[in-house]
Amino acid sequence: MTESDETSEGAPAVTRLQDRLLEVAPLWAGALASILVFLFAVQLLGAATEAAEPLIARTLRRIVVDDGSAIGLSWLTTYGLTNGSVVAALALSLLRSGIVSVIEAFLMIAGSRLGGAAIVVLIGALDYLHKRHGRTLSEGMSLGLLTFLITFTIYVPVTVLGLIALTAFQPKLLAVTRGLDLPIRSLQYFNPLTDAVTRALEPANALILALALLLGSLLLFDQVLERVETETVRTYVFQHFKQRWIAFAIGLLITGVTTSVAFSLGVVVPLYNRQFVRRKEITPYILGANIGTLFDTLVVAFVLETTAGVAIVLLVVGLATLFTLVALVGYEPYAAVIDAGQDRFLEDRRFFVGFGILLVAAPLALLLVPHL
Repeated sequence: MTESDETSEGAPAVTRLQDRLLEVAPLWAGALASILVFLFAVQLLGAATEAAEPLIARTLRRIVVDDGSAIGLSWLTTYGLTNGSVVAALALSLLRSGIVSVIEAFLMIAGSRLGGAAIVVLIGALDYLHKRHGRTLSEGMSLGLLTFLITFTIYVPVTVLGLIALTAFQPKLLAVTRGLDLPIRSLQYFNPLTDAVTRALEPANALILALALLLGSLLLFDQVLERVETETVRTYVFQHFKQRWIAFAIGLLITGVTTSVAFSLGVVVPLYNRQFVRRKEITPYILGANIGTLFDTLVVAFVLETTAGVAIVLLVVGLATLFTLVALVGYEPYAAVIDAGQDRFLEDRRFFVGFGILLVAAPLALLLVPHL
């Protein structure tokens, strides 16, 4: 073989490498940009909340009058923002500024999880309206309904037990993280910019901008993830769904790393709708995703340098993990209950309509009844 032949064979390899780098470079750039915007938005959220503390405190005191109204407010706000992570971040920022109590912040984070589960149902309904393909509305919302049922079986007991624990043992629970040295000091270089933006826009406008940037950063990250080759993930990862502990670990890992339930559940939708993955196989995956989705909230607590916030999020994660492990250990009866619930909603139109009404009526009742 001549030297020119070797060069000609090496050239395509170099070209393929260059093409690959050009292909992945926008993904890495988009991911880095979304992370930077996320960190800046969290810092701006903290600064704006502190500056707007008198206005926010007066407003919330009129709305949040008991534990139920705290859950209802965050639940409905999650609907409005279509993102539970933003509402949870706002709750932590309000806690850091002393506007809400520890228990109220905990309940707002819990409410954001309940509202976030219902959003998956809404996405399924919108997908049905966009691409019907001969399916009924209930069939189009099937995966969202399954996610909703699984989330509620975990986070309703988490909310109840967490509220009892905080009421009885709050000082001891907060003492666990009170002396924690949060290693986020390097993010203080954002402070001059966040202070300048808050002064220039005034606190209320800066708070709106912070929420918009936070939501935008999460949406940007979702857009970046949509360009990832998901077929490879489906082929090599989801083949392990038949083993419930592995499926749980995959759901936890993918959602924790991507901080995106939209991605971790989105890559499963084609498999589930085409019945390549059965309900009992995908349930452990969703259980894992429901814990992994709290990881970005924990990051926000660290970025805001609120040890009480870290304690609250760890409490939610710990209780959610506990109830999830109970469900996985007793998986057959748990899966039977989930199957029976979903079948009833899908097969009986009255239950399905009632379920849709309940999604709106429940948080409204929690918010409004205390004011009557």
